[in-house]
Amino acid sequence: MQDAKKKIIFNAIAKTVKRLRGSKSQFMLGAEFDIPSSVLSDLERAVKDPQLTTIFKLAGAFGLSISEFMRELEKDLPENFSVCDE
Repeated sequence: MQDAKKKIIFNAIAKTVKRLRGSKSQFMLGAEFDIPSSVLSDLERAVKDPQLTTIFKLAGAFGLSISEFMRELEKDLPENFSVCDE
């Protein structure tokens, strides 16, 4: 995958996590759902590619199914975004 497309995805993850986290601190969210606050910080700064298990934990932390979390993530991606070159 191109670096530019990865950056778009990382930025969307950052926006989604910040939006869904609301006023809860990274430390509190991480402590409640076994996600290191350093991982949350990296995600919110768009510098980390999360593991799949982290995505599942985040979905659960926000009270969402994985598909609902992905729909939330899609809101922060450009319209018709695709990682595949056509």
